[in-house]
Amino acid sequence: MFIVENNKFAFSPGQLAKFFNPKSLHAFYAVGGLTGLEKGLRTNRESGLSPDEGDLDGAVSFEEVAPKGTPKYGSHGDTEPVVKDEHPGAAAAAAAGAHHNKDANTFRDRRRIFKENRLPEKKSKTLLQLAWITYNDKILILLTIAAVVSLALGLYQTFGVDHSSSGDQSAKLEWVEGVAIMVAIIIVVVVGTLNDWQMERQFNKLNAKHNDRTVKVIRSGKSAEISVFDIMVGDVMHLFAGDMVPVDGIFISGHGVKCDESSATGESDLLKKVAAEEVFATLQKVAQGGEASHDIEKLDPFIISGSKVNEGTGTFLVTAVGVNSCYGRTMMSLHTEQEDTPLQKKLNKLADSIAIFGAASALILFVVLFIKFLAHLPGNTETPDQKGQAFLRIFITAVTIVVVAVPEGLPLAVTLALAFATTRMMRDNNLVRILKACETMGNATTVCSDKTGTLTQNKMTVVATTLGKSISFGGTDAPLEDDPSIKIEKAAANVIPNVPVAEFTKNLSTTTKKLIIQANAVNSTAFEGDADGEQTFIGSKTEVALLTLSRDHLGSAPVQEERSNANTVQVVPFDSAVKYMATVVKLPDGKFRAYVKGASEILLSKCTKVIADPSSEELSAVDLPESDREMFSETITSYASQTLRTIGSSYRDFESWPPPELAGQTELTAAEFDKVHHDMTLVAIFGIKDPLRETVKKAIVDCKRAHVKVRMVTGDNLLTGRAIARECGIYNPQDGGIAMEGPVFRRKSPEELRELVPKLEVLARSSPEDKRILVKTLKELGETVAVTGDGTNDAPALKMADIGFAMGIAGTEVAKEAAAIILLDDNFASIVKGISWGRAVNDAVKKFLQFQLTVNVTAVVLTFVSAVANSNGEPVLKAVQLLWVNLIMDTFAALALATDPPAPSILDRAPDKKSAPLINTRMGKMIIGQAICQLAITLVLNFGGYALLGYDKNDPASSKSLNTLVFNTFVWLQIFNMLNNRRLDNRFNIFEGITKNNWFLAIALIMIGGQILIIFVGSDAFEITRLNGKEWGLSIGLGAISLPWGIAVRLFPDAWAAKMWPDFGKLRFLKFWGKKKGKKSGSDDPEKVVSGTSDENAKRDPGATDSESERPPIAPPLRTLTSIRGKRASTHIRRGFREYMSDKKQQVKKAAGASKIDLSGRLGHSSSPPVNGTGGVTKKA
Repeated sequence: MFIVENNKFAFSPGQLAKFFNPKSLHAFYAVGGLTGLEKGLRTNRESGLSPDEGDLDGAVSFEEVAPKGTPKYGSHGDTEPVVKDEHPGAAAAAAAGAHHNKDANTFRDRRRIFKENRLPEKKSKTLLQLAWITYNDKILILLTIAAVVSLALGLYQTFGVDHSSSGDQSAKLEWVEGVAIMVAIIIVVVVGTLNDWQMERQFNKLNAKHNDRTVKVIRSGKSAEISVFDIMVGDVMHLFAGDMVPVDGIFISGHGVKCDESSATGESDLLKKVAAEEVFATLQKVAQGGEASHDIEKLDPFIISGSKVNEGTGTFLVTAVGVNSCYGRTMMSLHTEQEDTPLQKKLNKLADSIAIFGAASALILFVVLFIKFLAHLPGNTETPDQKGQAFLRIFITAVTIVVVAVPEGLPLAVTLALAFATTRMMRDNNLVRILKACETMGNATTVCSDKTGTLTQNKMTVVATTLGKSISFGGTDAPLEDDPSIKIEKAAANVIPNVPVAEFTKNLSTTTKKLIIQANAVNSTAFEGDADGEQTFIGSKTEVALLTLSRDHLGSAPVQEERSNANTVQVVPFDSAVKYMATVVKLPDGKFRAYVKGASEILLSKCTKVIADPSSEELSAVDLPESDREMFSETITSYASQTLRTIGSSYRDFESWPPPELAGQTELTAAEFDKVHHDMTLVAIFGIKDPLRETVKKAIVDCKRAHVKVRMVTGDNLLTGRAIARECGIYNPQDGGIAMEGPVFRRKSPEELRELVPKLEVLARSSPEDKRILVKTLKELGETVAVTGDGTNDAPALKMADIGFAMGIAGTEVAKEAAAIILLDDNFASIVKGISWGRAVNDAVKKFLQFQLTVNVTAVVLTFVSAVANSNGEPVLKAVQLLWVNLIMDTFAALALATDPPAPSILDRAPDKKSAPLINTRMGKMIIGQAICQLAITLVLNFGGYALLGYDKNDPASSKSLNTLVFNTFVWLQIFNMLNNRRLDNRFNIFEGITKNNWFLAIALIMIGGQILIIFVGSDAFEITRLNGKEWGLSIGLGAISLPWGIAVRLFPDAWAAKMWPDFGKLRFLKFWGKKKGKKSGSDDPEKVVSGTSDENAKRDPGATDSESERPPIAPPLRTLTSIRGKRASTHIRRGFREYMSDKKQQVKKAAGASKIDLSGRLGHSSSPPVNGTGGVTKKA
């Protein structure tokens, strides 16, 4: 960092880093303050860098810019320090950053010395590493050992035994089984590896998109928007309230800038930033022997990356970027993994339970077959190696059942679904920052949406203005609401003469125009710049509308020139609590004028005068009587009823600043300014049109169809909010909908709020605190809440909501940091797409789960029954065949079913409740129904095939054909059932949207092609024989029965199914693992109940569709199978051994405590039910 070859600047990155960590005023003084930095970094505090800068001529030395006698390396004197603790990856990262834009012609020397504002990308795992993780599955390793032993025995039987004497040639192919199992294992590993690799790449792309954003800098004297990655050391950068600071720097100047540095330094208080020149002057005074002021430690010109600008506006000089900045150095070691979502955790618990079922079946099968094997040993005339091979087959069959039963595809399915959905949501302008929001979004029951920019286009234009009480233009449209009072008000508003805009501007004097131009210019932070190749204003759309009016109709000079001409002495930043901002300027005559801009009705209430004659060159004001105040109030109402946003403008002149009321106040907030915010003079009321987005009305209809309630939360007044809400279909007073203002809303008690909020549809004049209260109340009422926000103060509501949507265009960085999803186009219609994709994720997992459980039950039962019934203990489905079924089930089906895009009908149902079980009654009905169908077909074929189809039981070739027919039929049943599982509801159209899912079609073709290939060429490896046309027709025909049978199952009433299997959602068929009382379930804890049901859900009516019993939920089994399933599966639950043991100790303590309570209760003849040893309630005799 200190040693840089051919450095053309006065400082190295190491020297500039001395300003921070900890902050050092000594270092700042040593480099010559802002002037030294400006000269040493070859930049200009006013005009910034030149975008045409390439290679720099000459060089600037440290001695040229630093105060005389200052040592070059501080405490090290003029000797270069050796940095011992530099992050090991920093050098490589810096080198990588230097070459990232090696072809760029701009800032070549600056890039070479100070690098770029990029952090090194996290090194992705190689394919080999991913393959090793995939293979590190204990079951695959166990199967590999068995395959190696089988191969060794087979090779010995083929080549090590003399077959000429016996004439038996069959042993020549004994080695094929071992090889086939190995090939199957390799295929499973390769497919799993490629899936993991693809997912990692997708998430890396999403993270890269999330990190990219635009910032505002000054280049060649003009403000410009650039990518955060293009910031250079030496840039002059703008600071606005709500910004997340991406680089380190020194504060040049500004108004009331306060930063929250808690995330960077741990400092909890807001830190006021002091201009660098003021700090350097104080330090110079001290250096020359002057007395240090008592608050010298509070002088803070340092802008730290990672901090948040809470208040004010200003500019700063960039001194460190990328890995050399404070944030960059911290982030070098903090590359975090994506956390598992509640659904992933829930599925891992379910997978463990299913695996236990499979393991128990495999163990019982192994014991039964092993006993049969031992019973036949006395009369067995086979050679020892043949007996070994027979035993090995038993072992391989048992292990293969576990392989089939272990549903590794469950975590894979949800990860695939999330990866697929987040990538597609990106195309729909939803950038998912937190994965769990993707699945939560599907269950949203209400959306609290901002108006401006979300429901409207955020293309604002001033279409009406009332200037004083003498002249106005626009605002003559009929009101949207059929309210008689509005018509009266509208008529009253027409008292002020209304003229076309051209005549309006012609009638204004130069003085009046200057007044409006200056008021609009100083009370805004928007600036002129290029957008899409067009010269326009960039910033708040309301400010842009007012500046455009000044430029196009009032003859305003460039806004930067107008601001420079105005001698600004104080800025009061906009405060959403009071709905206005103010700027104080010094007038040429020595007086001071405060311009205020904000909510028109609030400004009107502070005015006692109104501008007299706009056509007069002399600015004068007249008193504002109550009748005129009423007239202006009616004008505001009239504008609002036409869906116009109303903005007021006022001023007041002061003899001195600060006035006596604000004596001693060095900085002002809106609350302090309120002391002098009275006796104002009203200048104008502007009506600003912001048209609705074209897609909004349809999106609101879609939300109603999806049973999602939309509420509008706006800063506009009640009439404007109500009119726009009615226009887009949110506000329906005829159905009992309520519209209310924020001040009234926040005064309500919690009980009143709970009664009121379900009917609330419009919340006007709301503050961020009102939005937070609304979200909190809705969550208390059991709603799943999505909320939109764009301001810094919206962060608490965004954090509190189940899903926070930040605006990608208008949103501050603080809001984006607090949100789970960023709306890249700020469009409400994108939220509806997010709901669709959220439901698609949940549906994809449920489809796969339904398919997987059906195959699990059928394969395990069929293998078990056929193996026990067979005299040789051989199942009808051989080990290699089961591995193929496992591949179909785990990987192919996950890919096919997890990639279904949302169908239009996905919004035709109500969202699932938070307490809904993972497997509902409808799913349980289909799983059991299809399992019965598949078992009936395959078992009838296996046991009755000889009699029904004419196969010869005594002919090995004939038996092999029948076994092949069973295997082929079984696979075709799965292929058709995969089609069947594309729907979760009781509708019959299983082909809806199938042509839009190329993945599904491709996977189905691969499965069909693979099966045909196996039957035709896999005879030895799969222990099968080729089938004739009749057998192929029978296999496919029997497999296709799955489709009409699916219709029959769907026709079976859900209520009947709920009565027959009331506990299916809880998987009560695993109840032999015991019960534990008092263990609540939830989606966030991986140690909670399998189905994710809650205690409230347990009290629901058992006759309901997704019914639950009132009995306590099953406690999850000990997690033996998580470790058996290997690293790839178990990484989805990141819990260490220590945490696990701690949980178990807590459970034991609770159980012990419960026992003591029970004992004391009995001694005291308590009437409460006794507690048994396992923590459950014992039944009374």
